[in-house]
Amino acid sequence: MYWDDALTEYDFGPSHPMNPLRLDLLMRLARALGVLDHVELVAPTPATEAELERVHTSAFVQAVEQCSTPGSEGDHRHGIGTPDVPVFARMHEVSALITGATVGAATAVWRGDVAHAFNPAGGLHHAMSDAAAGFCVYNDVAVAIAALLDGGAERVAYVDIDVHHGDGVQAAFWDDPRVLTISVHEDPRTLYPGTGRPSETGGPNAQGTSVNIALPMRTDDDGWLRAIHSVVPHLLRAFDPQVLVTQHGCDTHYLDPLANLALSIDGQRMAAEALHRWSHEFAGGRWVATGGGGYAIVDVVPRIWTLVMAELAGYPIAPDTPVPDEWIRYVEERTGKRPVTVMTDGGEPTVVDWSTGYDPESPLDQAVLATRRAIFPFHGLDPERD
Repeated sequence: MYWDDALTEYDFGPSHPMNPLRLDLLMRLARALGVLDHVELVAPTPATEAELERVHTSAFVQAVEQCSTPGSEGDHRHGIGTPDVPVFARMHEVSALITGATVGAATAVWRGDVAHAFNPAGGLHHAMSDAAAGFCVYNDVAVAIAALLDGGAERVAYVDIDVHHGDGVQAAFWDDPRVLTISVHEDPRTLYPGTGRPSETGGPNAQGTSVNIALPMRTDDDGWLRAIHSVVPHLLRAFDPQVLVTQHGCDTHYLDPLANLALSIDGQRMAAEALHRWSHEFAGGRWVATGGGGYAIVDVVPRIWTLVMAELAGYPIAPDTPVPDEWIRYVEERTGKRPVTVMTDGGEPTVVDWSTGYDPESPLDQAVLATRRAIFPFHGLDPERD
């Protein structure tokens, strides 16, 4: 795992939803549960300007650098200094370090140094080539995928399970047939960034490589898992990627204050288990994972990313595992709140995939079928049956 305490300096201020305390609580929970005993911690190095400029314009990188100095008011032409992306000290340095962590993780997996790698501070999927957006300065995921391509990878699959559409990654590889981007998110009619419709299928040279599953508000564990299992493994099998990159935003949880899905920790854990399995089944075991969104910073983010970390390490945590007392005390000291005391929400999600048939009255099934009809024919798949 790529980690440095300096990653918590990605800090937009105390009133901003993306509070870096979530990363501190994650690392303390992982340590208290013994997960870090099975994880090699690697200190990242910052992404270079050349690496950043594989995805971002030089003008944007220069703007971020200039806005990182004391007293800067930002540069709205490049999305910097807005309510979503306020200026903060050392913005370029910290954002480049986060990006370097994901690049390092991807490079290590591609070289075969490790089978799996994780950057929980990454997953900043909204940043565009010339602008920061949606709490994201540099698009670490897109830069890492570009590094994989430069390193010789011919097919990279990216699966994004954040509640928000992975628009920046989709845009970066819109017309590149070497990259399959799959985003599972809340319907863009009800949530930022307003993109991610099934009809967004890729550029003229890459039709069928941009995949969007847009889910109705209040979709729960069973519906979300049905959508994932009815689309993702079919396309991974057809695309035959050499490496799987995943983004594990946990703002799909019912406690998240910024979105409208209704998942539990248990559904999110089961998705991580499935993606782990699919990395071995379809990508030779090469798996690069990142964090992402998630704004229920006490009861959700630390638990789900600890579960993801444990899954990556090959030492999964049983759902009924108690949360250690030492972590509970620390949370109470830092936040004044008593957290959830077990690594489950008590749910028992089930996976019922497309093989059981289609319910035309179900908004969930209508959404899944729209994606299958838009994408499957490009891969030689029957949207009604496969």
